Amino acid sequence: MLNSKMKPFITLTSDFGMQSQGTGIMEGVALEINPEAHVIHLMHGLPSFNLFYAARTMETLAYMPVGYHVCVVDPGVGTKRKPIIIETKRGDFLIGPDNGVLVPATRFLRGIKKIVEITNEKYMRQPVSPIFHGRDIFTPAAAYLSKGVGIEEFSKKINEKDLVKAPYEEATIDEDKIHAKIISINKFGSLHLNITHETWDKFNVKLNDLFDSFFGDEELEIPFVTTFGDVEKGDPLIMKDDYGRVEVALNQGSFAKEYGVKIEDNITIEKK
Repeated sequence: MLNSKMKPFITLTSDFGMQSQGTGIMEGVALEINPEAHVIHLMHGLPSFNLFYAARTMETLAYMPVGYHVCVVDPGVGTKRKPIIIETKRGDFLIGPDNGVLVPATRFLRGIKKIVEITNEKYMRQPVSPIFHGRDIFTPAAAYLSKGVGIEEFSKKINEKDLVKAPYEEATIDEDKIHAKIISINKFGSLHLNITHETWDKFNVKLNDLFDSFFGDEELEIPFVTTFGDVEKGDPLIMKDDYGRVEVALNQGSFAKEYGVKIEDNITIEKK
């Protein structure tokens, strides 16, 4: 639930890059509507148009205060795709395009409570640019919500089943195998998979267990450890990452560069 003692908390996330004036302009729009808001720039260096990486980044809102969270990774801006607000059961409001990018975060924010399409022009910055909905629709919606405007004021309710599907689903367990997908790669070249800590625990894994990992034409034996330094420099490892997922990495090296993998690639992890 929202903390009434805190300033309203707004986060902004995009693939604009910090060199873009658009990031600062969105903050200005938010503060013009609600000068009492506390605005955080979560990340603006997302790979361009990459819904996987963006959705994974939005999952990390679970470590932020409850608030109003804008995501602008929107290849379909200006088309028939809907601008939406998702209210989560934790009390957050996720604002952005209906392209699946907001959906994975709801799994980390206790699920979906309500969804609306934003059509009420009263809560848009005018005139609305067909190519900058982050400034003219999404950020104003977050700011008005933070001032106490009810979600119902923005327009009609949407059924969860009618949302565009998430860019990725959760990994599946098949006896002694987990079938997973790479959903982000960090600056160090470590892979973050669509395996939650809870799913990994159901796999009945013990520290130092060895796994055969298959990706593309490669097969690699990798141990499950706690941290990078549990293996020799340059050796591979599997561990729980710091944001609720499972990570595959090299100690002091780039797994992605070494093995030529990329976001959206499949990976199978099998018990030995």
